Amino acid sequence: MFRRDLLAGAAAAMALPRFAIAQPAAARTLRYVPHANLPNIDPFTNTAFIARDHAFLVYDQLYGMNDKFEPVPQMAQGHVVENDGLLWRFTLREGLKFHDGSPVRGRDCIASIKRWGRRDAFGQELMARVADMTEESDRVFSIKLNKPFAKMIEAFSKVTTSCLFIMPERLANVDPFTNLAEAVGSGPYRFVQNEWVPGSSVVYVKNPDYVPVPNGTPSMTAGPKIVHFDRVEWKIIPDASTAAAALQSGEIDWWEQPTADLFPLVARNRNITVDVINATGLIGIFRPNHLTKPFDNPAVRRAVVTAVNQMDFMTAVIGEATVPGYQTLRRENIGYFAPESPSASTVGLDRLKKSIDAARAELQAAGAMGSKLVLLNATDLASINASAQVGADLFTRMGFNVEMVAADWGTVVARRASKNPLEQGGWSGFFTFWSGVDHWNPASHASIRGNGANAWPGWPTIPALEAQRNAWFDAPDEAAAKAATTEMQRIAFDEVPYVPTGMYYQPTAHRKLEGILKGQPPLFWNVRRG
Repeated sequence: MFRRDLLAGAAAAMALPRFAIAQPAAARTLRYVPHANLPNIDPFTNTAFIARDHAFLVYDQLYGMNDKFEPVPQMAQGHVVENDGLLWRFTLREGLKFHDGSPVRGRDCIASIKRWGRRDAFGQELMARVADMTEESDRVFSIKLNKPFAKMIEAFSKVTTSCLFIMPERLANVDPFTNLAEAVGSGPYRFVQNEWVPGSSVVYVKNPDYVPVPNGTPSMTAGPKIVHFDRVEWKIIPDASTAAAALQSGEIDWWEQPTADLFPLVARNRNITVDVINATGLIGIFRPNHLTKPFDNPAVRRAVVTAVNQMDFMTAVIGEATVPGYQTLRRENIGYFAPESPSASTVGLDRLKKSIDAARAELQAAGAMGSKLVLLNATDLASINASAQVGADLFTRMGFNVEMVAADWGTVVARRASKNPLEQGGWSGFFTFWSGVDHWNPASHASIRGNGANAWPGWPTIPALEAQRNAWFDAPDEAAAKAATTEMQRIAFDEVPYVPTGMYYQPTAHRKLEGILKGQPPLFWNVRRG
């Protein structure tokens, strides 16, 4: 099992030179270290959390979501539903403008919905029911359906990738499989294109033309988005010890994801607060490539489920330390839906036997003993790197021939898009994490899809999963919806679209900041200096 040594990490934090940041920083500048580099600024083509987090500064949504997971009008003033649910008419708030000075119009919303609906699983479900979308005036647009879709507003307000962000029509008309070269929204911050240095820094400045919701209370992505900083600077610091030292010295204000070995150290600094802002946690998964051997065989995928000890993975990721309000930051017995969600079930959890011997026997019976695995590992993300180290050791003990490919997260994201066989640059699997809210229900849960070539990388073809997902969308009541998700979990443990590796709560650390909103993603409005 992979663990960092706490004392060694602390010593390294003191020994390494400070990260080079201009001093002193302006009082109205927020300096932030995100969990990863931002390699791509398109929020629809890039499903990585870092792209979504970037997008929430730049763009706004038609509907926000509060911390009770309730949709709330945001850019939209409201809507009406007519014709037995087949006609939805939306009215935009007055005065909304994009960063290029152009007004936000109904045609921009329609084009954005179309582009998003080509890439996002929830959006695809909606677009399959859309007969027509029409701009009735600059501030009013309508959506005609050929089949009722009660979850329309839930789709528009979701915070899981990819979120529906509204952009100018000229950008929304760009092919949804081509990355946007500029980021222009109507959100509370403007992206400073000429100060973006991939791998080093990202800069945003306050949008003086932003029109907040006129009333209500800020809650997650809903309510008035009032910003208290003129400038937000993201500093990309892959080395955790360097980030810890920068936070302690006051060179940065906020470190999104302090690592398990270092957050107890920074917490001892009286000027630093360590807290958990995402109460839905982060769920780990191992994603096998269903197109390449040996994981094209469900028996081999089931053998991995048999071997996995989720607590081993989560201890490697977050350690045994705690923060106020949490007796432990680790959780096991995690299935295919977030444990607090209405979709959660205990069905199939007995498949997690934590047994290498039983897994080896299953692997032998499947004729896969000694099979080569090419594992992709993002070494610049501590949680993924720790999971990959535990996983590589586990797979080796099971009897696989393991080759680890180490790279930065952006390179992993690019390579995992390849459907080539192993000998032509393909891959066998990778480890990653999703927020608990991403696994809240089938609509937001990209990694449980079984829609083959259109699925998230790994491309499982599991028609039975898709059938139950459709049953959930069409469920007449909560009992029917729960029956569908319970059956999805049973099928998932049998067919294994991915392997759940546990769940943990990620602390965040900051210096004298107030107003950080609870929820997901990390948000930059309402935040002020204490």
